[in-house]
Amino acid sequence: MGTAGPAEYLNGQSGNAARAALTRCCAARRWVEAMLAARPFGGDAALFEAAERAWWALGKDDWLEAFGGHPRIGDGGIDAWARHEQAGMNRADEQTRAALAQGNREYEARFGHVFLICATGMSATDMLGALRARLGNDPATELRIAAGEQVRITRLRLEKLAAS
Repeated sequence: MGTAGPAEYLNGQSGNAARAALTRCCAARRWVEAMLAARPFGGDAALFEAAERAWWALGKDDWLEAFGGHPRIGDGGIDAWARHEQAGMNRADEQTRAALAQGNREYEARFGHVFLICATGMSATDMLGALRARLGNDPATELRIAAGEQVRITRLRLEKLAAS
């Protein structure tokens, strides 16, 4: 017998358990409420489609709320998912770590939110290069890029739900 997918997992949860699981995937409360209202999901593809549709229907304040649920790149955070997603930091040298810390401060001063990138499978050097490149964006462009990164992160986290 195969493992249940994320849609089946979410469909089988109580309201509070589903809310907690969805919040772990994306910290935007309006996104979580939209996803709860969309249950039951007809399958994983329907779940992923609903997640993306609900995300892009939100506004800047909701996006910033979601971004606030992420640790800085290099901080790792206490959440096991964040530590795993940022595993590329494990092999980073001190110079790269320091450059990322400085880049995070510059980014947050410029854009007013944490630098968000779907870090799964990326090295620390790759993350640093992306951070430096994105510092040159105008705020509206960068907000959309970060929102797109959140979509990717949310999808990966939804995929992990049934296994957690």
